[in-house]
This record gives sequence, C-alpha cells and structure tokens, in this order.
Amino acid sequence: MDPPKPFPILRLPFLAIEEVFKAMHPFEIINFSIISKRTKGIAKQMGFYPKYAIEFYIHETLEIRLHGTKNVVSFFYVMTPDEKMDGKIEEKQWGRFITRREFKYDPVDEWKQWFKYVLEIFKKQSIDILAMTLTTFVEQNVSIIDFLKANEISVDECNLYQRDKKINVDKHTAYLLDNIKINSVLCYDVYINNDDFNPKIPKSLQELRIYNSKWIGYERLLEIDCKSVILEKNRISDKEWNIFLKKWIAMETNKNMEYLELDNIQLDRFRDLVLHDIPHEVVDRGVKRVLKTRRNATQVISGGIDIKRNDGKTATFFVYREFLTQLFAMSIH
Repeated sequence: MDPPKPFPILRLPFLAIEEVFKAMHPFEIINFSIISKRTKGIAKQMGFYPKYAIEFYIHETLEIRLHGTKNVVSFFYVMTPDEKMDGKIEEKQWGRFITRREFKYDPVDEWKQWFKYVLEIFKKQSIDILAMTLTTFVEQNVSIIDFLKANEISVDECNLYQRDKKINVDKHTAYLLDNIKINSVLCYDVYINNDDFNPKIPKSLQELRIYNSKWIGYERLLEIDCKSVILEKNRISDKEWNIFLKKWIAMETNKNMEYLELDNIQLDRFRDLVLHDIPHEVVDRGVKRVLKTRRNATQVISGGIDIKRNDGKTATFFVYREFLTQLFAMSIH
C-alpha cells in the first residue's frame, strides 16, 4: 500500500488555508511557521489571531501559554542541572490542554526568543496576563523587564509575587511598575521593606489588588484612580479614613472608584470611629440590594451604612463573606 501523499496546503486559496489554520492548535501553527520564510509569511497573514489570548508566567518554570480557538497550549522552559536533560522535550495532551516542556540549563534567553517569536506570529503587542515571582530569577529580573520595555509590550493583567521574604525585591517591583504599561488589572503580593517605597501606580485600572499594603499611606491613597481597589493589611488610621471620605464626598479624590475592600472591620466600629461626623444612614437589615463586589461580581447585601456624594451617588459600607473570609467593603452605586 502506497503511503499517503502530503496535503498540498500551500496550493490552496488563502481563505481555504485560513480554515485549515483554524483547525490547528497553536503549536501546529508555530511549527508550520518555522518551516520556511514563505510558511512564516502565510502564518502571519491569518486574521483570526486577535481571538487568541497569550499569557506569560515566570515562576519556578518559564511558561508561554496560548489560549487558541479550540485548545489551551502551554510551553514551559524548565531549568535543569542535569546535562543529559538539556534540550529534551516532553509533550502531553489531555482534553483541550496541551503542554510541552523543554529542559534548559539557562532557560531565560530562549524564553525571550520564543516570547518575541510568538508575539510576531500572532501579531500581539500586548499580552493578556503577566505573572511573575520576583524571587525566582532575581539576577534576571531587570533584564526581563528591560526586554519587555524594549519590545514595547503592554500587559492587560499583571500579577507579582514574592515567595522568599528574606530576598528584598522592592527595587525590582518599583522598576517593573515604572517601566511596564499595565492596562486593566494589577495584583501584587510582595512584602515591601522600605517605608519610602513609592512606585508609579497605574491610573484608570479596572482593578488594583495589593495584599501587603502597609506602604500605602494616606497620601498614596489619594493618588489611586482605579475602579476596584482591594487593600489588605493597610496602616491608614481611622482619622485618615475620615478625611479621605470627606474628600470623596466633595469629589476631590478617587472619582472613578466603584468598589473598595479592606481587611475585616466591624461595621459598628467603623461608624463610631470614622463616620462620627459624616452624615450617614444605617439601612435596615430587612432591606436587600444587589451591590458590586470584587472582580466585577455582584452580591445581594442586607442592610449596610450609606453616605452620599455631592453628585448624588451613594456609597454603601457592608460586611460580607467570600468562602471562609469575612470582608469589609464600600460599594458605590
């Protein structure tokens, strides 16, 4: 029996080629693109790539993740001390998920090359998610940030982490925030050691989540201009919250804020210590309202305390539970 003949994809009309591409997963598109200059050129002409999501993860492994039209594909670079493993590739697939792991002595440089190539093929100038543990490749942090900046890459959602509290990453955190454009969401779980830490906080974010916000004082709070703000472990005093709310009522700060969340605070205590000289209304618990909460979700809330802004908008303070955690929030409506 004769072997099957190769499929003459390059002889097809462009629209037919595009339909073939839609049936491919991202690895197949990348493999096709590296055959020749012609195949690379064809791959770059596809018009459906904006539907693709591209994510980059820098943790113990370096990962490039592509969410295609049908498959979720992850490409990992894994650092290995074993010379025999250098260059080896493992590929697995289960359901819609395909992973390929390539073992490298020094994976950062090759990750950068693939990063650039993936953005070129899929015609992306921004990435959907950048997640970075700043204590993993400490010596490479600045070069990675410089690489992103040099390629004019903006990030829709940026997540920053610190696993080892003994390693000071204040400067690297500030350097990233000062040099990378973040479009929508910033979340960082970094332990800041310097009271003078003063990075640029992006404006007009959809969500700002700071899990160790001791460095966010009153003056920095006034500078925040994001729709949803979550501050855990903040050190802002009751007196400063009182002044902040008076400025908010006068529309002098945080005009665009729709949701504010703090560590668990007793509602009665907040009323007595913060709202004592601010006109407010204690809403009966029998009154139920649908209010905005974190991650643009909504929840039915009973009662609460209302204050009014000069433009007529209402801020409701309430306590609610998410999973096992009790949260104190302010929702503007």
